[in-house]
Amino acid sequence: EVQLVESGGGSVQAGGSLRLSCAASGYIRSSYCLGWFRQVPGKEREGVAVIRSRGGSTRYADSVKGRFAISRDSAKNTIYLQMNSLEPEDSAMYHCAARAYGYGLCPLNEYNYWGRGTQVTVSS
Repeated sequence: EVQLVESGGGSVQAGGSLRLSCAASGYIRSSYCLGWFRQVPGKEREGVAVIRSRGGSTRYADSVKGRFAISRDSAKNTIYLQMNSLEPEDSAMYHCAARAYGYGLCPLNEYNYWGRGTQVTVSS
């Protein structure tokens, strides 16, 4: 069983920055993928950025490339999402997620462990 707890959300003006954190506990295998997903009421959940527990390879949604950066601290079992140049369209509930995945780039869907989320609100 994997437990995920997010922190770092808040309100910011357009153009600003926020850094989200996700502390993972439980059995995190080296083959796991961890990532950030966001959801707005009435819209489908969107995969934002993912990272492999071992090796640190990353993958991003096109909508955030060049603005967001995902990273990990393996010693702390924590992943981060640095969000820069925020836009009102980035406002959402951001969830941390994890899944086992064998080889290759981590996918941006079908994760089975989820945190409760942290709200990000960007005002214009």
